[in-house]
Amino acid sequence: MNVSEAMQLLEAMGTAQNVKVYKRHGAGDNLFGVSFANLNKLKRQIKVDHRLAAELWKTGNTDAMSLATMIADPAELTAASADEWLKDVSYGLLADLLGGVVAKSKHGLGKFKKWSKSKNENTRQCGYGVLAHMLRDDASQVTDEVCLETLIRIENEIHASPNRARQAMNGALMSIGIYKPQRQAQAITTARRIGRVEVDHGETGCKTPDAEAYIKRAAARSAKRTPRAGAC
Repeated sequence: MNVSEAMQLLEAMGTAQNVKVYKRHGAGDNLFGVSFANLNKLKRQIKVDHRLAAELWKTGNTDAMSLATMIADPAELTAASADEWLKDVSYGLLADLLGGVVAKSKHGLGKFKKWSKSKNENTRQCGYGVLAHMLRDDASQVTDEVCLETLIRIENEIHASPNRARQAMNGALMSIGIYKPQRQAQAITTARRIGRVEVDHGETGCKTPDAEAYIKRAAARSAKRTPRAGAC
């Protein structure tokens, strides 16, 4: 499939209703309004095609860029191209999708450390998103030392950080508490010290989770799925 064919399929799959919904979330004007169900169908059809992903990203179309993150090959993502792609991000969900690709690349930890320290809202959001994805994918690739340093930085900086960055920092805090059980107590303590995290979600029904409550619920669900010693 080439980029022209992919764009034609995306345009045909778009709906006016989805355009309205995505715009309320900050997607901008260059989009068709393709549902993620349809994006996932295209992902299964195309599989991995990094060259096509790069061409789709360059279109600047939100749906095409979202699809690009789904078919990109993390092994082919260079450190320079990750930075270039990030420059084009102005939509919160797209920042999270890109974070997922970078997290699977060999540049994940390095980009987290660099991007999470940026004063730019999108860059900081994506940086903390990378960490959250890395923890969900394979928590062993993130050391306890990095987690502890991150908890301290989140506590010190979250309330003074830009809007969407606060959401991502809260997500990273929860991911540390959930996927690093040995750091759960520190994560909960950090969440208590931080208190309520205010995020403006615009004209949407989205809410910012309470980190402590979210971590505890996840831990409870995990305990129920894990047989106790000596259980039949």
